[in-house]
Amino acid sequence: MARVSLRNRGKLSWLALRRGLDHAIARVLIHPLLQRPGWLRKADRVVIAPQDLRTADPTRAAEIYGGRFAFAGKVVVCDGRSVFEMVPPSDEWADTLLSFGWLRHLRAAESAITRANARALVDEWITLQGGFDALAWRPETLSRRVIAWLAQATLILDDADVRFYRRFLRNLNRQVRYLRLMARDTRDGVPRLTARIALAYASLTMSSQVGHLRKAMRKLAAELDRQILPDGGHISRNPGALIELLLDLLPLSQAFTTRNVPPPPALTHAIDRMMPMLRFFRHGDGTFALFNGMGPTSPELIATILAYDDARGEPVANAPHSGYQRIQAGSTVLLMDTGVPPPIEVSSDAHAGCLSFEISAKHQRIVVNCGLPAAGKENWRQVARATAAHSTVTFNDSSSCQFLESGAFRRLFGTPVTAGPTQVPITRETRPDGSIMLRASHDGYASRFGIVHHRVMQIAADGNKIDGEDMFMPPDERLLPANALDEFALRFHLHPGVKATRLTDGHGVMLILPNKDVWNFSSHEDRLDLEESVYLGGQEGPRRTVQIVVMGQARKVGRVHWTLSHIPQPAGARRSGRGEEPQLPL
Repeated sequence: MARVSLRNRGKLSWLALRRGLDHAIARVLIHPLLQRPGWLRKADRVVIAPQDLRTADPTRAAEIYGGRFAFAGKVVVCDGRSVFEMVPPSDEWADTLLSFGWLRHLRAAESAITRANARALVDEWITLQGGFDALAWRPETLSRRVIAWLAQATLILDDADVRFYRRFLRNLNRQVRYLRLMARDTRDGVPRLTARIALAYASLTMSSQVGHLRKAMRKLAAELDRQILPDGGHISRNPGALIELLLDLLPLSQAFTTRNVPPPPALTHAIDRMMPMLRFFRHGDGTFALFNGMGPTSPELIATILAYDDARGEPVANAPHSGYQRIQAGSTVLLMDTGVPPPIEVSSDAHAGCLSFEISAKHQRIVVNCGLPAAGKENWRQVARATAAHSTVTFNDSSSCQFLESGAFRRLFGTPVTAGPTQVPITRETRPDGSIMLRASHDGYASRFGIVHHRVMQIAADGNKIDGEDMFMPPDERLLPANALDEFALRFHLHPGVKATRLTDGHGVMLILPNKDVWNFSSHEDRLDLEESVYLGGQEGPRRTVQIVVMGQARKVGRVHWTLSHIPQPAGARRSGRGEEPQLPL
């Protein structure tokens, strides 16, 4: 953990002060006593209901109707009480409940009972928390609720009486006005962009908000230009941000078309840039690489989004603005983090994984990072963000980034990165034999330990062999000081589907993949160990796995050479059957 620098402390203090002032002003301006009577009497309606692209499960409608709310790995049974009166078991559960995204499950069931249940739950929320609630009216949560209510307006308002219809729209208008006042103070990154998207939705779909459309479009365009990088990545460097944003931006683009309003060019251009980056981060099995807060991949959501990709082109190999490299050789895919941490305002989910990489072959993941689980993130976040949770080098059991430790700021901004690599030079070269070589380094340990980590990786043209070399050098090319702390650990986290067996010479590991392909890892002159690890990026939750670890002292071992190579089946060899070991060449 690290203290906040004077510059960053001043920036965070100003943001906290501005947010507090805007919050106080917004609370006053949305008070019912200050509303103009015309706002309350004005006829209002939802003109269109935007499409919700997120996966819905109609079987969950019965659970909700029965008062059983299962969100974020926690279950609350109401026993006749309102769910909005229950004590939330976790912040994640509360945020999911109050965002109302679960209304889509009720809509998927499509019955008079589920429509009545949706209206009853919305009406309960308006009664209990619609005036104001510190948790429910957080801009981040409010944005998602506005989008959910508008997307599910047909579910909520069909068969509704006039009293509920007006009550619903009156409260929704109030939420939109509050969000308009607080949007700039919403936590930077995806939450702030989501707030701008929500306001654009409201301006397009609510007849009383159409006068705000021009301003909403201008603000949205500015936020898209700032947050979506030229190569299509997001400013936070989290691959999962692309998925979340496209699930809202694609229906928004359709809503502009439905309303016969030209969408802002910034919206169209942002979508066009983001689509290829979806393919950039995908492994052969369709899952995303686990960098900077990425968790489990939903194949259904990815398929839904990519159905809107008319170009369907090959992913780029180099994403310099986002700070990633991709190599696809034969059926092997290598993805590598070669970027500095994102700006402090959007780094609350960023990981200390500089120069970490992942490898997959065919449809099998081999080397991975630990990732972050879909539920219970706060329980794992500190561990998952550490450099040790990534397939790269740690020095002196420390991370290459340092995170915020101030409790006062953490309540508002989470735990952003306050220090980390500032220089990550990268070169990429195609060799005469068709192999591709990456050379990169980072200075995340230079100020503390006087060491710069250099990594060279070369992948054969057919993808069946990856040679790597990790070197530990002082910034000024001289010898390391005699008294320097120089213990390193070179880690390769393995996917839990990989069966790893350490060879008797202590320098190699045989890796058997689920499809019975065999790869060999060799650390050549250096001894290695197999240690326990955890894989957090799966749909089924945390899973035990193992990691290959090479440890040493940088003054004694200035470089580690390693090789990961595919072992082909002998000619005419029988493919392994169920429960059988593959036959290896002698």
